[in-house]
Amino acid sequence: MTSAYSTDDARWAALTGRDPQADGAFYYAVTTTGVFCRPSCASRLPRRENVAYFDDPAAARAAGFRPCKRCQPEGLPRDLEIVNRACAVLDAHPERLTLAQLGDAVHVSPFHLQKLFTRIVGVSPRQYQAARRGAALRNALERGQPVTQAALDAGFQSPSRLYASVPRELGMSPSAFRRQGAGLRIEYASASTPLGIALVAATAHGICRIAFGDDRASLVDALKDAFARAELVEAPARIAPFLAQIDAYLNGSRRAFDLPLDIAPTAFQQRVWEALARIPYGETRSYTDIAQALGAPSAVRAVAAACASNPVALAIPCHRVVQKGGALAGYRWGLRRKAALLDAEARRAHDDEAAVTADDAA
Repeated sequence: MTSAYSTDDARWAALTGRDPQADGAFYYAVTTTGVFCRPSCASRLPRRENVAYFDDPAAARAAGFRPCKRCQPEGLPRDLEIVNRACAVLDAHPERLTLAQLGDAVHVSPFHLQKLFTRIVGVSPRQYQAARRGAALRNALERGQPVTQAALDAGFQSPSRLYASVPRELGMSPSAFRRQGAGLRIEYASASTPLGIALVAATAHGICRIAFGDDRASLVDALKDAFARAELVEAPARIAPFLAQIDAYLNGSRRAFDLPLDIAPTAFQQRVWEALARIPYGETRSYTDIAQALGAPSAVRAVAAACASNPVALAIPCHRVVQKGGALAGYRWGLRRKAALLDAEARRAHDDEAAVTADDAA
């Protein structure tokens, strides 16, 4: 799938609509003035025949255009500056701030700030604070701090708030996380597939890992590293139905999964992974496409990081995300496997379409 702003018609529509979500996706220059701008620039609209489009400011400068003094296309947009200030305030205050307090700190109304923050960052200020507190707690626990002290340092004001909100971030209770999964039972099994060895691991709540590799021992070692003090139990009978779904998918007799997952994403990861799940079988999207679909066009790198952190191969189809030009990007389980998956899915989707066409013709 191409970018939402890949055609001149789409870019002209964004320009005439002063679309702020197009900022950063492209820049436009006016041949009669020699100036280039952001799509959202409030300057007088040019005639369409006098407009040229560029992917970045450097390309516009190379073509002989100078930056607009009004929208400053080489600097941060005003909206992004506001959000950056808000993030700096949140980073400096571990205790929870209300939206009104945050708005006062950056001199913006709470309603406007909520809209800006959610559009640019991809999550609300409250979700950002929760993820930040969760990360601070995770780091403190990994350093061996007592749970109570780690919670206070991370900005949690009471044990009840800590235990109500954190298990989703950590994937287990704070005390279990501090013990590196001690007390957590994880069952696993592996099998040979067309993509090599597949290992599936599951807690009592659902699958926590689907991984591919060239040898079983390395996959088991990686699982042990991730859950160093959990109770790891090989359980072929329990995992067999999950492995059967993976085998059916890879052999072309299945197009989707029905697997219970226990993966504890952050708020942003969850939005990215849900967007990946909506990519149709046999199709791809770029990291830029996903960021724009989330309403956060500047979050391309964050999207890539969320894809790279996906712990359940195939169940969340991060293999369907490619670079903007269509080239294959990194894949946690190897580019060879990614290429094989995309080729097989595209071929089967084409065969499905051909069969439908043949039926219609008959």
